[in-house]
Amino acid sequence: MKKPSDQAEGFIPPHGEYDGLLAYQKALIVFQGTVRFCERFLERRDRTIDQMIQAARSGKQNIVEGSKASGTSKEAEIKLINVARASLEELLEDYRDFLRGRKLALWPKENREALFVRKLSARKDTSYRTYETYIETRPPEIVANILICLIHQTNYLLDKLLRHLEKAFVEEGGLRERMTRSRLAHRDKQNRRGST
Repeated sequence: MKKPSDQAEGFIPPHGEYDGLLAYQKALIVFQGTVRFCERFLERRDRTIDQMIQAARSGKQNIVEGSKASGTSKEAEIKLINVARASLEELLEDYRDFLRGRKLALWPKENREALFVRKLSARKDTSYRTYETYIETRPPEIVANILICLIHQTNYLLDKLLRHLEKAFVEEGGLRERMTRSRLAHRDKQNRRGST
């Protein structure tokens, strides 16, 4: 099976390389952190566990699916990235509910700890391992706030990606436009060959 970068030049552009997207990398960290958060701090019978894990998974998986669909449907890509964004917003509210329900503090944006999490995130090649020690050893209030910071970062990246996709669609069009351009270029090439 060919990798996207090996695909021949044509009207289906290279696509599917989601693992290089910062938004995907952050969403993966959020998913892994959420699984561990639920294991550590929620009762096994709590229905919130499934809801939180599924929202985190949906955030990650819809980026993958959108990236894979992008070669033939920009509309599907935009819709799926938007679903990822909505799922992470739902997860964000679950974490806020967790804090509210236990009368725990939500860090303000410029809080010293929130700034530390943002600084960690700015490192090159961040992964779940970057945050693992904190997620494994800190109390629920801190871990929830760390994950809230990471969700905000992921949502920021998804918003940025959606703006980029919208701009690209307006400027370049979708599959139909690419197919038409490709077909017209092929005809033009054939006509030039025939006239020589």
